[in-house]
This record gives sequence, structure tokens and C-alpha cells, in this order.
Amino acid sequence: MFTLASGDLARFLFGMVLLLAAANLFGYIAERLSIPRVIGEVVGGLILGPTCLGALFPSAFHWLYLGFSSESNLFGLIYYIGELLLLYNAGLKFQARFAKADVKTGIAIIIGSTVIPFIVGWLSTYLFDPNQFLGPDHSVIALKIIVAISIAVTSIPVISKIFADLGIMHSRFAKIIIAIAGVHDLILWVSLAIASGIVSSTQGGINTWVVSKSLIVTFAFLLVCIVVVPWLLRRITSKRGNFLFRASFLGYFLVILFALSDIAGYLKVDVMYGAILAGIATKFSLPTPLFQRLEKSIQGISFAFFIPLYFAIIGMQLDLAKNFSFGFFILYLIFATIVQSVVVYYTCRIIKTDKLTSLNFAASMNARGGPGIVLSSTAYALGIINQNFFAILVMLALVTSWMAGGWLRYVLKKGKRLMPGDENLVIQKAQEEVLFDAAGD
Repeated sequence: MFTLASGDLARFLFGMVLLLAAANLFGYIAERLSIPRVIGEVVGGLILGPTCLGALFPSAFHWLYLGFSSESNLFGLIYYIGELLLLYNAGLKFQARFAKADVKTGIAIIIGSTVIPFIVGWLSTYLFDPNQFLGPDHSVIALKIIVAISIAVTSIPVISKIFADLGIMHSRFAKIIIAIAGVHDLILWVSLAIASGIVSSTQGGINTWVVSKSLIVTFAFLLVCIVVVPWLLRRITSKRGNFLFRASFLGYFLVILFALSDIAGYLKVDVMYGAILAGIATKFSLPTPLFQRLEKSIQGISFAFFIPLYFAIIGMQLDLAKNFSFGFFILYLIFATIVQSVVVYYTCRIIKTDKLTSLNFAASMNARGGPGIVLSSTAYALGIINQNFFAILVMLALVTSWMAGGWLRYVLKKGKRLMPGDENLVIQKAQEEVLFDAAGD
């Protein structure tokens, strides 16, 4: 029943090998050029996708990735598993606690960088015709929510990776940004789940009951995942009678990830929303030693295989030669960057933060990265947006992440501090990078 002809399997594996190699190779090159790795991984997909290979050698592209009827479904499965693991890893980085001295800064930036950009993003849809970017579901309200989120979203995975690459993960500045981004992204994922619920519950018309029901279900699921599930996991995970945990440490938590994602799908919230909440619930339930063991285990398989392929497949879905409005993208990039930067900068200034620190916060909160790409791919899969706007949102996420990393690297290179308390910051390279440099010498 679950079979595949040996020739088709060989072709699928060959295409996957090329895609995985391209994703990791260009990701590595991007890192050596001080560019976020995710940009290189997407470029790998662009080269093997319709933008490059498909345009220059269409028959080769078709043979590799559209050669038999179920090949696209196989790549689609890998794509969605990669997306689930990306959001699960993002949930594992969630921090709900601030140091007392940083509470004021954190709350101010969370409110400023979420509420105001979201409202401005919503209102901006009155300045252009949103119908030109509507997907097959033709839900204008859902599209407006996506636009609003795209202006306000910040990336936990990418900004964390930027901090790790720069060797400043231990800094006061990095800890505050990651904590803010965790709360910030959770709020925005609630909005995306509501948009998903609207699309799933209607055939075009929107009414108060549909929106209210979506809100109630989304917040109920949120409360269960951050309160009830961690409480339950703390009581059953390490019990002697928990044979699933004893049989496979990593397998046990993967079951939790896929189960909560599945439940979210059946509730018509959003499968990906379940994945990020599974990560948060897991983090809240584990003592530090077990959490560190899980994080190391899940990151190994995620960032070596599934997540690079996910971003590469994103690149393959882009056809920048045919479905990309370059002029509108430039305007959208400028608008989104200015709105988030100005709001965060003046929010920091209002709470008496100095100018340089305010600029550093503004630059970091602009890194849309992984969540920005997940936002676009989820909205595209739900039929909320078309391929043109999908490409615009992906490019917005990539370019803003590049800008954020470039600014922070410039500040450190000039010997300036990120914020008060980081004056004597010692750069700490990751152990893997130290070993790599030593081997190169």
C-alpha cells in the first residue's frame, strides 16, 4: 500500500540530495560572508527552482522535481515537517521571565513593537488594492491580518542565530531581545491562528460569530498548552510507568509535538500554531538538564536536514522572474522597516533609553527571518495570499534579517556597546566554530 517504484524513489532521493547539498552549501557561504544562514538556504532553492534551473533548463527541472505524480507530495511532506520543527525550536527558545531591571524595557517594547505596527499595517491596506494579492480563498480580512503581522513580526530563530554567530548570546542586550521576541511572536501567532480560523470556517462571508468563535478557540487552546499541558508533563514524563519516554527520549517529545499540532488542526486553529505551543509547553515542563538534552537532540536533526530543506523548498516555490513585483516590494520593504524601526526607537527613547541602545533595539526587532517566512508560507498554503505576495513577504523576511545582522556586526566592529551593562562584553564563539577555526589553522 505504501510503496514507491524504485526508479521514482531514486529520482526523488537524487533531487533531495541536490537540494539538501545546495541549501547547506549556500547556507555555509552566507555565514562566511556574515549573512544569516537562512538567506543562503533559500538561495539554494532559488537556484534549483523555477527562478534559475526551471528558466534555463525547464526539462531538467521537471525531470528532477516533477518527474512523477507523487514527487511534489513527498517534497511537500518534508517541507511541512521542517516547518513544524522550526516552530517547535522557536517555542523552545521562549522566555516568559525578565530580569527585574529589564521589565520596564521589555514591556514597553513588546507593546510598542506589536500594537502600533499591527495597527499601521492594517491601515496600510487602504493605501493599495489588496485584491491584487488575494489567494484563492478571497478573504480580504484574513489578508489584512497577514499584512499587519508582516509589519510587526520579529524572528526568534534568526535573531538568536545572529547573536550566536556574533558571540553575544550571553549579553544583557541579547537576553532582553530574545525574551521580547518570544512574547511578541506568540501574540502575532495568535493573530495568524485567528486568520486561519476565519478562512477555515467560511466560504467568503465574515460574521461576528465566526470571528468570536475563532478567538475563543484560539485563546482556549493557548491556555491549555501553556498551563495544563506543562503541568501534566511535569507529572508524567519521568514516571517509571511512562514507557514511551523510557523507550525513546527524543521520540517522546516528537509525539507531543505532532499530537498538539494535530489537535490544533482539528480545532481549525492552525497546525503550525500547535507546533510553537508544543515547544513552549515542553520548555515550561522540563528541568534544565533534560531541557538542554532535548534542545541539543532536536536541533541536531532539525537544522541538519529538515529545516534547511524547508527553506530551500521555499526558494523553489519562488519564481522571481514571473511572479514578483519588484517595485511594490521595495516600497513595502521601506514602509515595513521605517514603521517598526521608528516605533521601537521612540518607544525606547520615551522610557529614557540612550540613542545608540534605541537604534540597536530598533534594528534587532526588524529581523523578520524564520517567522516571517513561515507567515508567508502558511498564508500561501491557506489560500489567503497569491504567489506574488508570497514572494514579497519571503524577500521582506530575508532582507530585513540581513539588515539587522549587518547593523549589529557594525556596532560591535566599531567597539561600541549594545546597551548599558554590556560595556566590557567578551565575545564568545560557539564551541563548534572554535573547533572549526582551529582545524583550519
